[in-house]
Amino acid sequence: MALNSNQSYRPLSEGYAGFGAASLDQGLRAYMLRVYNWMASGLVLTGIIAYAIFAVPALNDLFYTSEQNAYGQLVQVPTILTYLAIFAPLGFVLVLSFGVNRLSTTTAQALFWAFCGAMGASLSTIFMVYTQTSITQVFFISAGTFAGTALYGYTTRRDLTSLGSFFFMGLIGLVLASLVNFFLHSSAVQFAISVLGVFIFVGLTAYDSQRIKADYLQFGASFGPALAAKRAVYDALQMYLNFINLFMFLLQLFGQRNNR
Repeated sequence: MALNSNQSYRPLSEGYAGFGAASLDQGLRAYMLRVYNWMASGLVLTGIIAYAIFAVPALNDLFYTSEQNAYGQLVQVPTILTYLAIFAPLGFVLVLSFGVNRLSTTTAQALFWAFCGAMGASLSTIFMVYTQTSITQVFFISAGTFAGTALYGYTTRRDLTSLGSFFFMGLIGLVLASLVNFFLHSSAVQFAISVLGVFIFVGLTAYDSQRIKADYLQFGASFGPALAAKRAVYDALQMYLNFINLFMFLLQLFGQRNNR
């Protein structure tokens, strides 16, 4: 998704014009580096906050209370703050997606950090569900898969525009299936959703990687410092979401659950 819905990129095979190839390549590398620096920094913040809420008792008590279940077992029950953290990222995404052209660079960057922090709070539950070893292993599997797929999207000369539309429609179906299974509680359906989720976000990663590059090749000459800074944050958000969703679906497939 581009910042301006009226701008759509051309297939890379059509080439580009407007300024020198050497200058363009240098600017593209600098822009892509900025995008992935923002994305990586956001993931680091998310991971730190998620683990801190799990490991620091004072923070954990804000998000979870200990209660006995019907079997006399002590379980952690989410507080209202946890539910706010779960739904808050959606609000940040909507604001960044639909208001980014009207936001100042500083505001867009601040919202990105706030979004990553809220995601960290909402993901703190994974440390209660899965072992830390399996979380680490799946994270590196996700990172390798993401890096390889993003590199493919960046280097391929195949136009992925139609595939992007296909995967976006698949994403809508995935959301609907997840809502239905929220009431069905079917393990078989959940397994199918997880497999489909991995497939969809691998595809979206390749598509978004190509889209970011193609947008820069077409419109990079018109980027001023402020616009380039905002676009980098927005593009980083897209790639961040692809990575987080890929990680979560892989964790559902391969994560080892705690025995307790």
